[in-house]
Amino acid sequence: MTSRINTAHLIKIMQDARLRTLDLVKGLSPEQLIGPKIDTINPLLWEIGHVAYFYEYFILRKMYGYDSLLGQKADDLYDSIKIHHKARWDLPLLSLEEILKYMENVQTRLIERLDDGLANKSDSFIYQYGVFHEDMHTEAFLWARQMLGLPSPEFSNYKKNNYAEICGGSHPGFVDVPGGIFDLGGSDEQPFIFDNEKWSHPVFFEPFSIAKAPVTNSEFATFVEDKGYQRDELWSKEGLIWRNKKNNQYPCYWKLLRKNYWGVRLFDEIIPLPPNQPVCHVNWHEANAYCEWAGLRLPREVEWEVAALADISSQGGLSPVKRVYPWGSSPPTPKKANFDGVRIGCTDVGALPDGDSALGCRQMLGNIWEWTADTFQPYPGFSADTYKEYSSMLFGTTKVLRGGAWTARSRMLHSTYRNFFEPVRQDIFSGFRTCKVQGN
Repeated sequence: MTSRINTAHLIKIMQDARLRTLDLVKGLSPEQLIGPKIDTINPLLWEIGHVAYFYEYFILRKMYGYDSLLGQKADDLYDSIKIHHKARWDLPLLSLEEILKYMENVQTRLIERLDDGLANKSDSFIYQYGVFHEDMHTEAFLWARQMLGLPSPEFSNYKKNNYAEICGGSHPGFVDVPGGIFDLGGSDEQPFIFDNEKWSHPVFFEPFSIAKAPVTNSEFATFVEDKGYQRDELWSKEGLIWRNKKNNQYPCYWKLLRKNYWGVRLFDEIIPLPPNQPVCHVNWHEANAYCEWAGLRLPREVEWEVAALADISSQGGLSPVKRVYPWGSSPPTPKKANFDGVRIGCTDVGALPDGDSALGCRQMLGNIWEWTADTFQPYPGFSADTYKEYSSMLFGTTKVLRGGAWTARSRMLHSTYRNFFEPVRQDIFSGFRTCKVQGN
């Protein structure tokens, strides 16, 4: 059950989310705001209008009976379920000035209808949902800027300094976890959870060993240099189809500058490949092939959550009580997790020891999204929330990612949050950590 939230807080996070959106389109040319037709990104000029439409449709129109500020044009332009992805470049889109005015006017209406004090439970849920929806899109704006090679963004709601440590080196080794039963998923005690986290339910798991940190660029480079992309036996049937179609020989933004010396493109700049940062922009098939090569495997979703949230009992075993975050109950800070774009890019995997889980795993939240072995499926008793298409359309066809990247907003991320993407997706800021294969 969603907690009642102070309206001042709802207004603050709405304004903060909007500032991030405006930062990510500021200074872009009309051509950059439209961009080429690509299956995995939207034209930015369309997407910022869709963000405002989502608030207006689900809160002002659906819950409170307002008319749209754009009339019928709103649904004709910005309904993401009705409008096919490829058609979004060909719509008679509003100008940037018109869209910005629409965004401002929708937000003004949202704020004006809130009284002082605590919002009711319905508003507390749907206003947060709207903000988190915008947060998801600002992360998608970052994928788009990365894919298109646009300039590195500057965020006006963060000063340009290194809150998060960059260095920290590697963090090798595995944590041995005893088997048992664990309550996987979110509970009604959490302030906010998405429909696919509902509800916490007991899951049995065997003893396992999980890496203390994600796989690094240096470790993945060894796989690449050992012809990991050319060895068919390392790839699943679906992975081979993807690899042969793309003809990839290394991660999509890597550049071989000279023999055994790699660079990587970060937005519009080629930098030396940071050896101890997590490998990023690899898809599920690439992660799985690396695991086959290394004699390891991807963690199951329950294993990932155990490693992140299980506490230690006074007897030294696993406690039945779950933590809220890997480090405890206090909210994320830049000393514990690399979120919110406080620096543009990843930290070393050995950085941020203050964010370790009780079992000794580092960076279970922040830095990169982590692929798990599991296909995205509903938990027992699943029912969709207000935005019914959010999860249900992608059950069975996507893989689960956990943790959250530096591009994600800390206010919406917690350790039961489930992300989900097709196993071929490379554009997201995704990497992985590994588990030992039983008997190895």
